[in-house]
Amino acid sequence: MYLKEFEIRWNDIDANRHLGNKTYIEYAAHTRMSFLFDMGFDQRLLGKFNIGPITFYEHIYYFKEVFYGKPVKVSLELAGMSEDGKFFEFVHNFYDHKGRNFARCEMMGAWLDLKTRKLIPLPEEMLQFMDKVERPDNFKILTKEDTRKFAKTPVDLS
Repeated sequence: MYLKEFEIRWNDIDANRHLGNKTYIEYAAHTRMSFLFDMGFDQRLLGKFNIGPITFYEHIYYFKEVFYGKPVKVSLELAGMSEDGKFFEFVHNFYDHKGRNFARCEMMGAWLDLKTRKLIPLPEEMLQFMDKVERPDNFKILTKEDTRKFAKTPVDLS
């Protein structure tokens, strides 16, 4: 399991004086990008293939408040990926300084070709990196249908 430690900063706190909602998303995103960069998915490699990760959704489940003054850790597990690497799902658990799980974030995303603005499979060189990532027992091979499981569609004002 990949872990990233964070010091809760003053601007991470909301009006209720606990860790704010936006901070959970920021910590999860930073953990994902740190994980990818540590694996070799750095700016050079992303630039070489002109791709970037996008998020379809992030669902956060809050179990307990956490306050300013003590560090927290955010984990990352690769919960699912399509065979071609186009789609991916990560799970983050948030732990306080005593190792107690105070929140969970489930996210799904895909890879975007930055020129065509279309979803693409991972290039073989990058897929090899992902094939080396440890997978939890409940790892799932994702399909396009999995990306539609919440079936939300936009509703315009006009």
